[in-house]
Amino acid sequence: MIRHITPLRTRLVGLGARVQSKMVHHKVTIIGSGPAAHTAAIYLARAEMKPTLYEGMMANGIAAGGQLTTTTEIENFPGFPDALSGSELMERMRQQSAKFGTNIITETVSKVDLSSKPFKLWTEFNENSDPVTTDAIILATGASAKRMHLPGEETYWQRGISACAVCDGAVPIFRNKPLAVIGGGDSACEEAEFLTKYGSKVYILVRKDHFRASVIMQRRIEKNPNIIVLFNTVALEAKGDGKLLNVLRIKNVKTGVENDLEVNGLFYAIGHSPATGIVKGQVDEDETGYVQTVPGSSLTSVPGFFAAGDVQDSRYRQAVTSAGSGCIAALDAERYLTAQK
Repeated sequence: MIRHITPLRTRLVGLGARVQSKMVHHKVTIIGSGPAAHTAAIYLARAEMKPTLYEGMMANGIAAGGQLTTTTEIENFPGFPDALSGSELMERMRQQSAKFGTNIITETVSKVDLSSKPFKLWTEFNENSDPVTTDAIILATGASAKRMHLPGEETYWQRGISACAVCDGAVPIFRNKPLAVIGGGDSACEEAEFLTKYGSKVYILVRKDHFRASVIMQRRIEKNPNIIVLFNTVALEAKGDGKLLNVLRIKNVKTGVENDLEVNGLFYAIGHSPATGIVKGQVDEDETGYVQTVPGSSLTSVPGFFAAGDVQDSRYRQAVTSAGSGCIAALDAERYLTAQK
């Protein structure tokens, strides 16, 4: 069962007092609440940089802690041989951030101004007041997996439906069971191939009559006897016994024929949406909206503004890689701030 990261009463105490009526300045501000944000906070706090972290309040529709709070079981984060829930992992990270002195504020940053130094930011509670100023910002707001919102999806989310095969594919409920992936690009092909390590067979549902994936990925799929491609096919409904998914209602868009596909796992591979709205147009992004960083660093096109985690990583999107990039961002920010003295 997913646990609340912090009791709601505790996290709401003092919200009114934090509505800014006077100018407040932070040395370094972290925006986000996932592994990248808290790793950056831990490193900066230990370096006595007195970081302030805005963890948000249901920012992007997700509880503080990010996407991991929707994951019921994590087995691939180093240091935890026994599986733990995503919310428990994030609670531990949050406690560690606070232990070393991070100022954690449960407000959602609604606006950022990177046009001059110091940077300015506003939260949903002080949009009409003086902005908070800060010498450096680490953006670690993550990305949200695109979902299809099928009938039955909410019932079976994390009970057979997932948006990350690498994260959840090895979960026992999928072992030696038929699985399905929705998507027609490289990600869908990669996830399907990965899932063949665990499932008895894997269906790929492609809306069109062809893949968007690269030729090399298509050839690998064709050669894999455990992958069945269903072209011109869409999902209509997720069904099960009320506890776990066991059937996917599908439709052939050319013939109009509907039927039930028996699967115990459904994985979306239809892309992610990075949470970059507050800096849109102020920093360089790639064609899909991810913040562009200098390879091997967290540096962006705006000096003093750093990006970490899934907000700049469209490829790996793992808790451990996000944590690693949070460390990089903290070290980059520390060097930047030290050089400004």
